[in-house]
Amino acid sequence: MDWPHDPDGEKGSEGGRKYGHAILAKKIDEEEDFPLSATEYVEQYGDHPVRIDYETVVSVAEIFENVEIEEFEDFIEFHQELGRAMREAGHWFYEGAEAFVGSEA
Repeated sequence: MDWPHDPDGEKGSEGGRKYGHAILAKKIDEEEDFPLSATEYVEQYGDHPVRIDYETVVSVAEIFENVEIEEFEDFIEFHQELGRAMREAGHWFYEGAEAFVGSEA
Protein backbone atom coordinates (compact mmCIF):
# COMPACT_ATOMS: atom_id res chain seq x y z
CA MET A 1 0.00 0.00 0.00
CA ASP A 2 1.15 3.55 -0.68
CA TRP A 3 1.17 5.38 2.64
CA PRO A 4 0.98 9.18 2.95
CA HIS A 5 4.25 8.88 4.91
CA ASP A 6 6.76 6.19 5.87
CA PRO A 7 5.57 4.50 9.11
CA ASP A 8 9.18 4.40 10.32
CA GLY A 9 10.12 7.85 9.03
CA GLU A 10 10.18 11.11 10.94
CA LYS A 11 6.43 11.79 10.47
CA GLY A 12 5.46 8.26 11.42
CA SER A 13 7.68 7.56 14.38
CA GLU A 14 9.31 10.82 15.47
CA GLY A 15 12.80 9.41 15.09
CA GLY A 16 12.21 6.00 16.70
CA ARG A 17 10.01 3.10 15.75
CA LYS A 18 6.67 3.29 17.56
CA TYR A 19 3.86 0.76 17.47
CA GLY A 20 0.07 0.50 17.84
CA HIS A 21 -1.40 2.73 20.51
CA ALA A 22 1.57 5.09 20.50
CA ILE A 23 0.90 5.96 16.85
CA LEU A 24 -2.84 6.40 17.41
CA ALA A 25 -2.47 8.42 20.61
CA LYS A 26 0.10 10.87 19.29
CA LYS A 27 -2.50 12.23 16.86
CA ILE A 28 -4.63 13.47 19.78
CA ASP A 29 -4.38 16.46 22.08
CA GLU A 30 -5.69 14.99 25.32
CA GLU A 31 -6.88 18.34 26.63
CA GLU A 32 -8.51 19.74 23.48
CA ASP A 33 -9.81 16.86 21.34
CA PHE A 34 -12.40 15.28 23.64
CA PRO A 35 -15.10 14.32 23.23
CA LEU A 36 -13.62 12.74 20.08
CA SER A 37 -15.65 11.40 17.16
CA ALA A 38 -14.41 8.07 15.77
CA THR A 39 -15.76 9.02 12.33
CA GLU A 40 -13.88 12.32 12.27
CA TYR A 41 -10.68 10.65 13.51
CA VAL A 42 -10.86 8.12 10.66
CA GLU A 43 -11.73 10.83 8.12
CA GLN A 44 -8.60 12.73 9.13
CA TYR A 45 -6.15 9.84 9.72
CA GLY A 46 -7.71 6.75 8.12
CA ASP A 47 -5.02 6.29 5.48
CA HIS A 48 -2.15 6.74 7.96
CA PRO A 49 0.03 3.70 8.71
CA VAL A 50 0.18 2.00 12.12
CA ARG A 51 3.03 -0.42 12.73
CA ILE A 52 1.71 -3.46 14.60
CA ASP A 53 4.93 -5.45 14.82
CA TYR A 54 8.30 -5.53 13.10
CA GLU A 55 6.77 -6.74 9.83
CA THR A 56 3.10 -5.66 9.90
CA VAL A 57 1.70 -2.23 9.04
CA VAL A 58 -2.05 -1.54 8.78
CA SER A 59 -4.06 1.61 8.29
CA VAL A 60 -5.83 3.56 11.03
CA ALA A 61 -9.07 2.81 9.15
CA GLU A 62 -8.41 -0.93 9.37
CA ILE A 63 -7.98 -0.74 13.14
CA PHE A 64 -11.18 1.30 13.45
CA GLU A 65 -13.19 -1.36 11.60
CA ASN A 66 -13.59 -3.11 14.99
CA VAL A 67 -14.23 0.03 17.07
CA GLU A 68 -17.75 -0.03 18.49
CA ILE A 69 -17.84 3.42 20.13
CA GLU A 70 -18.74 6.42 17.97
CA GLU A 71 -17.64 9.09 20.43
CA PHE A 72 -14.91 8.89 23.06
CA GLU A 73 -15.46 10.95 26.20
CA ASP A 74 -11.80 10.94 27.24
CA PHE A 75 -8.34 9.55 26.55
CA ILE A 76 -8.87 6.52 28.79
CA GLU A 77 -12.02 5.47 26.94
CA PHE A 78 -10.16 5.94 23.62
CA HIS A 79 -7.29 3.70 24.77
CA GLN A 80 -9.55 1.03 26.23
CA GLU A 81 -11.71 0.76 23.10
CA LEU A 82 -8.76 0.81 20.71
CA GLY A 83 -7.05 -1.90 22.77
CA ARG A 84 -10.19 -4.04 22.66
CA ALA A 85 -10.61 -3.48 18.91
CA MET A 86 -6.95 -4.27 18.22
CA ARG A 87 -7.09 -7.49 20.27
CA GLU A 88 -10.29 -8.56 18.49
CA ALA A 89 -8.62 -8.05 15.10
CA GLY A 90 -5.41 -9.86 16.09
CA HIS A 91 -3.37 -6.63 16.14
CA TRP A 92 -2.33 -6.92 19.79
CA PHE A 93 0.60 -9.11 20.70
CA TYR A 94 1.46 -8.12 24.26
CA GLU A 95 0.86 -11.12 26.49
CA GLY A 96 1.16 -9.39 29.86
CA ALA A 97 3.81 -9.58 32.54
CA GLU A 98 2.37 -12.82 33.89
CA ALA A 99 3.53 -14.56 30.69
CA PHE A 100 7.13 -13.85 31.72
CA VAL A 101 7.06 -14.07 35.51
CA GLY A 102 8.46 -17.36 36.69
CA SER A 103 9.16 -18.58 33.16
CA GLU A 104 12.20 -20.70 32.47
CA ALA A 105 14.89 -18.77 30.63
